[in-house]
Amino acid sequence: MKTSLVALAAALAYSAPALADDSEADAPHHPEIVVTGHHADDRIDLPPATRQTVTAEDIATKVNALSVEDTLKYAPSLIIRKRHIGDNFAPIATRTSGLGASARSLIYADGVLLSAFIGNNNGNGSPRWTLVTPEEIARIDVLYGPFSAAYPGNGIGTTVNITTRQPEKLEASLRVVSNVQTFDLYDTHRTLPTQQYSATFGDKIGPLSLFAAFTRTDAESQPVSVNTVNGTANPKDSAGVLTVGGFADLNRLGSAIRVIGVGGLEHHVQDTYKLKARLDLGSNVHLSYLLGVWTDDTQGTVQSYLQSGTTGAVSYLTANGTSTSGFNSALYWRDAHHTAHAVTLEGSGSHFDWHVVGTSYHYDHDLQSSPAASVALPAAFTGGAGAVQRQDGTGWTTLDAKAAWRPGADNAHVISFGGHLDRYMLNANTYAETSWLDATTQGAVTATSRGRTRTAAIWAQDQLALTPALTLTLGARQEWWRAWGGLNVTTAGSVTQAERKASGFSPKASLEWKASDRLSARLSIGQAWRFPTVGELYQATTIGTQLANPNPSLRPERARSAELALVYADAKGTVRLSLFNEVIDDALISQTNVGTPGITSAYVQNVDRTRARGVELALERQDVLSRLDLSASVTYADAITSKNSGFPGSVGKLLPSVPHWKANLVATYRATDRIALTAAYRMTSRNFATLDNIDTVGQTYQGFWKYSVIDLRVRFQVTDHFEFAAGVDNVNNTKYFLFHPFPQRNFTVQAGWKL
Repeated sequence: MKTSLVALAAALAYSAPALADDSEADAPHHPEIVVTGHHADDRIDLPPATRQTVTAEDIATKVNALSVEDTLKYAPSLIIRKRHIGDNFAPIATRTSGLGASARSLIYADGVLLSAFIGNNNGNGSPRWTLVTPEEIARIDVLYGPFSAAYPGNGIGTTVNITTRQPEKLEASLRVVSNVQTFDLYDTHRTLPTQQYSATFGDKIGPLSLFAAFTRTDAESQPVSVNTVNGTANPKDSAGVLTVGGFADLNRLGSAIRVIGVGGLEHHVQDTYKLKARLDLGSNVHLSYLLGVWTDDTQGTVQSYLQSGTTGAVSYLTANGTSTSGFNSALYWRDAHHTAHAVTLEGSGSHFDWHVVGTSYHYDHDLQSSPAASVALPAAFTGGAGAVQRQDGTGWTTLDAKAAWRPGADNAHVISFGGHLDRYMLNANTYAETSWLDATTQGAVTATSRGRTRTAAIWAQDQLALTPALTLTLGARQEWWRAWGGLNVTTAGSVTQAERKASGFSPKASLEWKASDRLSARLSIGQAWRFPTVGELYQATTIGTQLANPNPSLRPERARSAELALVYADAKGTVRLSLFNEVIDDALISQTNVGTPGITSAYVQNVDRTRARGVELALERQDVLSRLDLSASVTYADAITSKNSGFPGSVGKLLPSVPHWKANLVATYRATDRIALTAAYRMTSRNFATLDNIDTVGQTYQGFWKYSVIDLRVRFQVTDHFEFAAGVDNVNNTKYFLFHPFPQRNFTVQAGWKL
């Protein structure tokens, strides 16, 4: 009986797709790709997956954390692409997916979705990490793989559940953090300071608990972009005079270029306001409300390395020398105000638990303004014509209801089930403007990207202890997806996109065997559908030099995943070995190509099939020596394009930004009960940016390279109310690129007080 159940589950998980696209049922098959997240009510979800937990104590002791995404940088297999402090475009790369696949990671905080499935990219599709402050985190659970029916297919790569605290008594805290980065690249030599101030206050008054938090981050960054021209010779300036300065280099394809300057030197001022309220209604029923407000004021500027050969004045070239657009597009300002709401009602009992949460995330206003390419620098510094992109009205709403029933007294059998509904809306408009510094005098619309998607789902999962040592979990999820209202407008005209519909069935199965009190093994298999995001279908936009082009005919991607995890656990910690395999049909991949010099374009396409398999070893051990704790992980992944009828040259090559090797090592020595010293190491092997891996030069702008980074931290708990910490990230000053130049050595000092 046991064997037949497992065989049946395996057959279901690897069966032919139960997908129907009404608009393309008879169309030829072409390729695509997608992303995912997680909620922590384990009494209901009971995720049968590998889990990695980061506690509040881990964060305070081991991590130089200025924002929530920092807290995950030592988790096995994960890479968080945080380019600098204040960067609000920080997606996750997982075991099998790269940095451009943000829609394959699910991020939740107390069941509230932080993932932004308006895109699948490392821009506006990045998670909204700023809605959580490091001080309020109780723990973070990271799940690997799409093995729980409770989560949508966006969890193909990982699901991250953040659990925050709610006050039980009067509490308050203050924290001040200073960070300084010393940056040296080409002719850019800068000291880049950051200041962060945060405060929290909370109390519980009878059945009502309240928590409020405020964080302000004032940060300066290293360059986000590098401006180049073809060839090694210096270009001529606006007067036709040969310039001096610049650096001969190679682009990522190995062709000769001249580096003439940098852009996107950003100054951020960001504020986050947060209010949580929780009301005990009696009989183990609770009502919660969350309000989050995030504001961003960012100024991006440029630096030219060129001077006129006759006057010595700084030269930015012109359209008839070599294009000035590389500088103009890297000169901008952003202004954003986003609001989030969430309402949760939940209850628990000896045999039945339930949870309902509704969320809303809204771009109240969101704009980026840049000078027109026709307005030559340095004149553009003081004004002139430009363009502004507004995304006001973009956002999403979600509704999740779930429950679990335990028919027996021993919890050996748990039946959980639920429903899901979401709606995403894209509203992006670009306007010509007479003054790019003002943006209130906007003129005609030059581009519009609009559209909506909706997904409805039901799911069920049955966890049954067949014997005291053997537990079987079977689950399934049915989803219905619709996209409509697509509109793309350019100066050449407008196109109304056709409505799209699709559905997908996702079976799951997991069998866990506890061989002893210390040793267990779990085999998990699952199918997941990831539907195209509204941005992949409809958004055409420019962010810096990045052109993102929509594809309204994309098909969903189907992932079939399997993992065998062996875990040894004792009083001093755990050791885990995982073997994993993933096959994705119609993978949705954004492939970036260089067109004209200084301009890059990203095209989302369906790739027939990708395959990723590998092994991950992770351990956590306390008191390896007296007062010395270790955690470490090493992952080997062979993630390739296995079939691509549209681009045969990519077959057998590594997937973009998924290296063969990733590893972390964290050692913490507790010198006394109040002083802890931590040293951490993180590395990856060679990355590639292109599907066919022809980007042979990694140490250049738009290239991807390997890196080895060492971080240090000391934490001193001065009293029960006051602590001090200092640290250095990238102490070895590794200089590397993940498309953009990444942070060099930086120093952090923080002081905190709590009531």
